[in-house]
Amino acid sequence: MQDSSSSLDMLRETFKIVVVGHVDHGKSTLIGRLLYDTDSLPTGKFEELKAICDRRGMALEWSFVLDAFQAERDQAVTIDTTQIWFKTPKRDVVIIDAPGHREFLKNMVSGAASADAALLVVDAEEGVREQTRRHGYLLHLLGVKQVAVVINKMDLVDHSEDRYGEIVRDVTAYLHGIGVEPSFIVPISAREGDNIAKKSTSTPWYKGPTILEALDRFHSVTVPSEQALRMPVQDVYHFDQRRILVGRIEAGVLRPGDEILFSPSNKTARVKSLDIWDAPPLMEAHAGQSIGLTLEEQLFVERGEMISHVEDPPVLSTVFRARLFWLGHKPLEVGKRYTLKLATKTANVTVVGIDTLIDTDSLAHRPGTKLERNMIGEVVLRAREVLAFDEHVSLDKTGRFVLLEDYDLVGGGLISMEGYPDQRQSLTVRSTNVYSVEHTITRENRVVRNGHKGGVLWFTGLSGAGKSTLAMEVEKHLFQKGHQVYVLDGDNVRAGLNANLGFSPEERTENIRRVGEVAALFADAGFICITAFISPYQADRDRARGAANRIDSDAFHEIHVSADLNTCERRDPKGLYKKARAGEILDFTGVSAPYEAPATPELVVDTDAKDLASCVEQVVDYIDRTFRVE
Repeated sequence: MQDSSSSLDMLRETFKIVVVGHVDHGKSTLIGRLLYDTDSLPTGKFEELKAICDRRGMALEWSFVLDAFQAERDQAVTIDTTQIWFKTPKRDVVIIDAPGHREFLKNMVSGAASADAALLVVDAEEGVREQTRRHGYLLHLLGVKQVAVVINKMDLVDHSEDRYGEIVRDVTAYLHGIGVEPSFIVPISAREGDNIAKKSTSTPWYKGPTILEALDRFHSVTVPSEQALRMPVQDVYHFDQRRILVGRIEAGVLRPGDEILFSPSNKTARVKSLDIWDAPPLMEAHAGQSIGLTLEEQLFVERGEMISHVEDPPVLSTVFRARLFWLGHKPLEVGKRYTLKLATKTANVTVVGIDTLIDTDSLAHRPGTKLERNMIGEVVLRAREVLAFDEHVSLDKTGRFVLLEDYDLVGGGLISMEGYPDQRQSLTVRSTNVYSVEHTITRENRVVRNGHKGGVLWFTGLSGAGKSTLAMEVEKHLFQKGHQVYVLDGDNVRAGLNANLGFSPEERTENIRRVGEVAALFADAGFICITAFISPYQADRDRARGAANRIDSDAFHEIHVSADLNTCERRDPKGLYKKARAGEILDFTGVSAPYEAPATPELVVDTDAKDLASCVEQVVDYIDRTFRVE
């Protein structure tokens, strides 16, 4: 029979702590002292440490406990993350010593990205420094929500309560500015052991917990069961003629019999069993557990798919915003491509926009065209394939990512979909038993009759760029030349076909999806269909291209009606910019919602540089070259 202490050990949770802060503020000393005070040093380690210090004629140096290389002792700089286990009365703690030196921030990203909580170490004498702020911001950026501030070296300021109060005000103000509420602020002397494992008599004015007590007061890592299920598929094992999908549950609860959805493939299945190695099947599995599961029916599922319940799926999108911490030696710039790692998914992404740069000291935002090493910025990334994820504010575990360049970690960030739609609805096919009907009048028949091919001229641009005016003039010229032509305009379509749609990102996507399908039908009928829509998202325009190209591989022509924002706002033919600036119109493209200009349009018409007649001539000439059949 198993004894009670062994049973309790099985119930203990593993909790990951990352220790960060400015170089020389005493992180490694704190960890070394923690290990000593909890009797966690390997046998003989203390004696070895004491002998090293005696040979060098120096006082006992606790930081040497973690130094893996002789070179580190010589440089007095920690250059890699180190993981060491020890036990508190409540938990098994994995403590991650993250480098404080600026050059080794990428190792800190690796450590902090997997942490459940953090200790931010501040020198009582030096106070909050630039790197302290940078590390605090990086913790926020990587989604570490539980942070305890450790004010070290209190012995150097005579354990002054006033000095403690000054640093508390400084660090609290900064952390509040980035949305972090410190759980505890503990005054310590790591070298002397004050307030590490037991209360210090040198700080009678401090009534809070010791470091060990603070570690046990952090919230459990288990995500509440009411959160949506998220389990990234790590691998698929073939065992005893079973296909076992394995991975770690990042959020929620999973049970046999649950109907689950795989994203982005949109496949569904029912869970047959939940398995762990060398133990009976589970009746339920919770966040934090690594499990294997089998399905009632066999499906082809790959690493990188995200498992959720059908009723509460993740976002599907090819584009998203990110608040990004940049660590690459070469700057991040628009047009550059990187490898994204999101949970177990790896994908190629391109930088399509840099919105703002963020000063980690002042938290001020400013425009910029590149993100240099150790800077933070808000960027827009686009993937070649559909990705499954969550916004970080909804589910942090599946809303953060890292970027790689040539297998080297160069950045980490948090995902936001502000201004962009969830593409799941537009990617989901619900129609069944639908069969295409072949026309007896062929496309070639229509070309011969009309003297031109059918196709779609997709005018895209900001409101006020002149899309509708240009479209109507081009239509008139083509009609006079005997062409079959028709304009689909944004306002006209929204008055009828899409009268039930508003202007949220998802409704914008559905608006363009419907227009794209209608335009493709016009093209199939032999018409030159001109559409005049802002259509701000590249993914939506690509989908419209796909609809037209089902008719003919060369049917879709993207035309960027180009005018800068100042010109469009000055024109403001419908007074919409004025209302948007006044806050009367939300999600207005170019002001409070994004516009993604075409990267490789078939034609650019610059209405800033040319008058209307010249623009019409340019488009008509293009149509004559592209659509006319002799």
